[in-house]
Amino acid sequence: MTKKAKIGLVGLGVMGENLALNIERNGYPIAVYNRSPDKVDVFMEERAKGKEVIGCKDVKTFVESLETPRRIILLVKAGAPVDGTIDMLRPFLDDGDIIIDGGNSHYEDTRRREKSLAMDNLYFIGSGVSGGEEGALNGPSLMPGGDKDAYEKIKPIWEAIAAKVDDGPCVTYLGPDGAGHFVKMVHNGIEYGDMQLIAEVYDIMRHGLGMEAEEIADTFTEWNEGILDSYLIEITSKILTVKDSETNKPLVDVIVDKAGQKGTGRWTSQVALEIGVPIPTIDAALTARMLSFMKDERTVAAKSLQGPVPMVSDEDKDDFLDCLAEALYASKVCSYAQGMALIRAGSEHYSWNINLAETARIWKGGCIIRAELLEEIRKAYADNPKLPNLLIDKSFASYIVGVQQDWRHVINFAQNNGIPVPALSASLAYFDMYRSERLPQNLTQAQRDYFGAHTYERLDKPEVGFVHTEWASLVKERAKRS
Repeated sequence: MTKKAKIGLVGLGVMGENLALNIERNGYPIAVYNRSPDKVDVFMEERAKGKEVIGCKDVKTFVESLETPRRIILLVKAGAPVDGTIDMLRPFLDDGDIIIDGGNSHYEDTRRREKSLAMDNLYFIGSGVSGGEEGALNGPSLMPGGDKDAYEKIKPIWEAIAAKVDDGPCVTYLGPDGAGHFVKMVHNGIEYGDMQLIAEVYDIMRHGLGMEAEEIADTFTEWNEGILDSYLIEITSKILTVKDSETNKPLVDVIVDKAGQKGTGRWTSQVALEIGVPIPTIDAALTARMLSFMKDERTVAAKSLQGPVPMVSDEDKDDFLDCLAEALYASKVCSYAQGMALIRAGSEHYSWNINLAETARIWKGGCIIRAELLEEIRKAYADNPKLPNLLIDKSFASYIVGVQQDWRHVINFAQNNGIPVPALSASLAYFDMYRSERLPQNLTQAQRDYFGAHTYERLDKPEVGFVHTEWASLVKERAKRS
């Protein structure tokens, strides 16, 4: 073999195939390998014919087909399959070769793998890839983390294949070891929140306002032309126009109401708990998916647990839809605020030095959560890199304070009509708690001190530190006096 490929890819699922074609189209000859040789044959015949793609059916040939230092992308299932693929490649690699995990791996696995490969003088990059099948083919958002020098060796390819927006390609170096996969994990958590918020708003329109699917589609289309402009709003408007060929009903109406998950949302909630960052909107979205999967139980419960019958609002529908749009946007801001706060905390915890303005920028194109909102988030962090929370950025604060009555009105309407809105409610509660100088956890701390001597601090004597009160004794003394 005379001409060698610039980069290699293992894993010819749809994402792998599309990313390989994206790389080749942008001027980088690529070698591909799959553990099932038949997949290589099919890909080469049906999609890669006549292109600068080298199809390989064994690992040795695959590795030997690459220029050195070798750059190898893995697009295989997270977990054991990634470790198995690394073990398969390792004997054939040389000092300085680079393995890039483009799947949804847990960032702690990425940190472990990088340390292990470094012992053999090999580099490992964990690079989140967002955008689904279409993004992989036409330009995804890429979130790489790992050794900076190793990233520089893949940077030209990553910038070539990434989605492009007004201020550059949707890729940036995020930081050492697991930074890239951490950011991708949080991205997916925000995605969970975004999707749940949209679903709840759809539910209010369908069951609270009595709107038909096509009318709701028109509303989402209109919203997508304003501040709610986003990929998820756009595809929602399209989904709601599709009819089922068998029943002629809106196709969405014949889909079983059970939402799946692949783990990244759960990881986001787990990590947030571990490092102490509240993300209630994302948690609510995860809970909603789990409750949706209890379909059989819900079907039984629906027969005996009677709630209010949704009543179509008698107020002006256009005015209420305006309120609904404001509630959705305000809730989305809270969800993104939670995600960005978690990235900041993770960056500080692991000393990654993640640039939050750049993180928002690379999400503006290619990825699932791309939205007009992200440019405003980028500006907020560019103006103040130390901003602790989006809610106290002047622009966002002014907006949310101004629309909060509409937001509260929407949630009251939903709750009074028995329409579950866990994510909308969680976003509002997050706003209300974050803006409260005094919370009722003074009582919580007193309870903890009463039953467990956990101590507390006094507002009027901060200099004395933590103190303990013998609550039971004081209660007894008071009883005697009375």
